[in-house]
Amino acid sequence: MKYTNRNKAILLLADGTIFYGKSIGIEGTVFGEVCFNTGMTGYQEIFTDPSYFGQIMVASNAHIGNYGTNEEEVEADKIMISGLVCKNFSFNHSRVNSNESLKQYFEEQNLVAISDVDTRALVSYIRDNGAMNAAICTEECNIDELKAKLAQVPDMKGLELSSKVSTKEPYYIGNPEAKYKISALDLGIKKNILRNMAKRDCYIKVFPYDATYDELKSFNPDGYFLSNGPGDPDPLLVAQETARQILDKNEPVFGICLGHQVLALANGIPTYKMFNGHRGINHPVKNLLTGEGEITSQNHGFAVNREALEKHPDFEITHVHVNDGTVAGMRMKNKNCFSVQYHPEASPGPHDASYLFDQFISNIENGKHSN
Repeated sequence: MKYTNRNKAILLLADGTIFYGKSIGIEGTVFGEVCFNTGMTGYQEIFTDPSYFGQIMVASNAHIGNYGTNEEEVEADKIMISGLVCKNFSFNHSRVNSNESLKQYFEEQNLVAISDVDTRALVSYIRDNGAMNAAICTEECNIDELKAKLAQVPDMKGLELSSKVSTKEPYYIGNPEAKYKISALDLGIKKNILRNMAKRDCYIKVFPYDATYDELKSFNPDGYFLSNGPGDPDPLLVAQETARQILDKNEPVFGICLGHQVLALANGIPTYKMFNGHRGINHPVKNLLTGEGEITSQNHGFAVNREALEKHPDFEITHVHVNDGTVAGMRMKNKNCFSVQYHPEASPGPHDASYLFDQFISNIENGKHSN
């Protein structure tokens, strides 16, 4: 099936720059912070990752949709991105175990997407000029009116988004007879994180983003997990207080991405919005404890302030991003606590960092023995 005579479409950036393309056939106007992902595969996992909520995704891979979709390959129950920009959109797909085409998948959830955009030029522009808000329009667009609406879209800095994607009620994952019980704070948790814990003999109770320490403690867990998620960590004051109380009790805690940032803020270590975030499945990280390198999956637009972290007497940096030296992991010297900025549950992507889940289990065991 070929789609011809498709509507012209535009991507309008907050600085007034316009990139032109064509609608894939779902008409509308959407807004969000524009970002790009360099992964060569795994587009469905990217589109359903809650950490991308409120963002317009630019796919740097030239072909999107060519292997369709599979209902098992999702990180949440719905698409989380605001819109998609790509070079070549495949209306036809070829894959033995696909459920439907990507076009059908988008139609079911009314996701606006545009193709035939010069994504090489667009990615280069974002790298040079930084992340900014943008609008996709596939309808008859009045540019001045679109600019006025875009100007009203709030910046990602200062924006609390976990409440938009977190579970409303607690739920359980895994075998109730498992060896370990984990209380997980859902700031925008990915399903594959839960899968990785469950296959390590964990029974997990997932709590809403604003759950208190007492609520998490009521599950009588062996350890606590603070998840990934979208937006700025700074407004997550309840999560920060929950983290502080977990640390006060010196109970095992593991944080990933947004959870990592929350742990820093809970200890007075600031975070900041990056000029450009890290998003892809080939980011190099150095483990400072072992001297080994890891190729990692990453997705974040905020980071922990390295200078402040280095000055904090209770923390040490465990991992750094090789490309720019940003903090990729940390642990507390006097508490049973560690965290990473990247995604050890990567799927698809490298599994170099999956040992971190084993480390969490080891910390739980060590905590039991010390008590």
